[in-house]
Order: sequence, then structure tokens, then C-alpha cells
Amino acid sequence: MIKIIRTLVLGIVGGFIYYLIEIAWRGYSHPSMYILGGLCFVLLGGINEFFPWELGLVWQALIGAAVVTLAELLCGCVVNLWLGLGVWDYSNQPLNLLGQVCLLYSLLWVPLSVVGITLDDRLRYVLYGEEKPRYTWWG
Repeated sequence: MIKIIRTLVLGIVGGFIYYLIEIAWRGYSHPSMYILGGLCFVLLGGINEFFPWELGLVWQALIGAAVVTLAELLCGCVVNLWLGLGVWDYSNQPLNLLGQVCLLYSLLWVPLSVVGITLDDRLRYVLYGEEKPRYTWWG
């Protein structure tokens, strides 16, 4: 039960941060982005749960960008294509998939994943006394 509460707290923090990034980047956001942002933050934090610390931060960020892109695609298919809410549309971007993800934003998720991964690890260390973060760039 404690692990679920800790994960929810991290999801709330991540959702809030993502919501603020959206507002700073686009000038507005949508409640679905709060939920997606929280989920992505938790997923980024889980990378060190599935891969050893010795996996370089660059590789973790590439995995993170792929995970976030997949989450954005799935969310976009539901929120934008199925429900028709029109929260975002990348149809005008080159190399887009169904207008829900595109190469440019997937690449932008690489440095943002570094921030998300390291912030999650730092929060887990400071708030919950989990293992102190340690990284290498390439592993």
C-alpha cells in the first residue's frame, strides 16, 4: 500500500510539472495532459526499476523517450482520435504518425527524459530514503 501511495505522489508531482511545461511551451494545456504527464513521470522513474543503475543515462533517456512517445501515441489515439477532443495535432509535422506523435517531439523527449529520470530518482532518495542515485553517461 505504501508503494502505491508513493507512486501516486510521484505521479501527482510529474503531472503538475508536465502541465506547467505544456503551459510554458504552448500557452495552455488540458487535464488529460496532467494525467499523461503523471503517468510518464512514473514510467520514467521505473526505468531504474527494470534496468541496472549501470545502464548509461543516455540509454535510459532513449528508452524514456520511446516510452513517452508510445504513451503519447496511445493517449492521443484515445483523447484526440476516438473522443475527438483535439488536444494536439502533429499532422503538419514531418514524420508524424496519425498526427499524434512526430519525430521532432520524440527527439525532444530525450533531454526531457534525462530531467524526468534524475528528478524521480532524487525525489525517491530525498522523500522515501531509497537508493542514492548514481549515473554514468554511457554505461
